Amino acid sequence: MSTRTRLDAATVESLLAAAVAAPSIHNTQPWRFRPDPDRRLLEVHSAPERTLPLTDPTHRAQYLSVGAALFNIRLAAVHLGMRPEVRLLPDPHRPGLLATVRPAGPLDEDDRPSDQGLLDAVARRHTSRFPFTGRPVPEPVVAEMATAAHAAGARLHVPDIAGTRRLLRLTAAAEARNQTRPDRIAESRAWITAPGADTPYGIPATALGPPDAAARMPMRDFTGALPGLRLPALWFERHVQSALLWTPQDRREDWLRAGQALQYVLLTATAHGLRTSLLHQAMEWPDLRAAAALPRPKRCHPHMLIRFGYGPDGAGTPRAPGHAGGDRTR
Repeated sequence: MSTRTRLDAATVESLLAAAVAAPSIHNTQPWRFRPDPDRRLLEVHSAPERTLPLTDPTHRAQYLSVGAALFNIRLAAVHLGMRPEVRLLPDPHRPGLLATVRPAGPLDEDDRPSDQGLLDAVARRHTSRFPFTGRPVPEPVVAEMATAAHAAGARLHVPDIAGTRRLLRLTAAAEARNQTRPDRIAESRAWITAPGADTPYGIPATALGPPDAAARMPMRDFTGALPGLRLPALWFERHVQSALLWTPQDRREDWLRAGQALQYVLLTATAHGLRTSLLHQAMEWPDLRAAAALPRPKRCHPHMLIRFGYGPDGAGTPRAPGHAGGDRTR
């Protein structure tokens, strides 16, 4: 077997450096990685102690997060010249084992990625909670984002103005509900960290964004009754560009595929110089999530509303190492 397919320390380091840069809800990073050199594979596990029992009781958002990390592992393996063989939920007796990745290979020339910018985008992708310019994103770029979602096993619906307003109304309704629930407010606030805090998890207060002065954009309010953390309101873009990520089925493996598709879409956008933010609030309430589904096709299970456009970059958030070592920031 080629040395390229051995799961040595250098290979593991490269794969995990990409994995931990993935986005996760509230930056909980709900994953664990276990290299198995004897079987030449990398196990991807859930981290049950880093879940959100109120916001994410079914763990669907956790699976999306782990799926995003899994996509980064696949991408890094390909750029190392390996063909990643991925199995989702490989052992029914180990429910916390969400996936395995076996670097096989080497790649043929035809298998090598045509877009070398995606791996570079892993380090440059940040959630931007600030206003965008409103400059329209070219249709070919939007089409490429939709193609990326489809290639990873999900779908990306880009609504018209009326459809975007409908989805934003549902997001606003969910945000209003969240703000009436002290327990949910406390759960979210627990993941906000003070500047310079010595923790690799959560969202630094410096990475939070301002509210919309026109109250059109329902950004998540992490500050609640802590006005000292709230930035002054700014005017957000009038015409929001958004996309709804969905899958035809709603099983655990579909959640993992949706997470991979989400990261593929975000990296594609980043490679084209776009900024993105994730509006997940409506997905946290079953009735509002159902209302966000498209009328056609009949089976549509939404997972995330993605806001995209041109604007300022988002602030980096800390990252825990995938194994023993120092922290990383993304």
